[in-house]
Amino acid sequence: MRALLINPETRSIEEVEISGRDDIVRLVGYETIESDEIGPNGDRLFFDEECFLRGASARLQIDSVVPVSGTCVIASANEDGSDLKDVRSTPDTIQARLKYL
Repeated sequence: MRALLINPETRSIEEVEISGRDDIVRLVGYETIESDEIGPNGDRLFFDEECFLRGASARLQIDSVVPVSGTCVIASANEDGSDLKDVRSTPDTIQARLKYL
């Protein structure tokens, strides 16, 4: 399924293919994955729950969602993130809502 990979260090957003949660873990780089809803269309921002403990300096914020650091993935999912689907947002729509901190 289609997802978006955000790298705050290079300030890039790219479309990627994932087959499930294991791919999100691999892309983010850590097992401690958490997600936040980033809009009414089911898209969720997946990130390392311990991102600030790890000392990553590159941070980002989408709209008024709490800022996070490190590599993130956006995919559509249910509330607990277990039922993944194709992301509905595009790189351009996310870029318009994204701030690098």
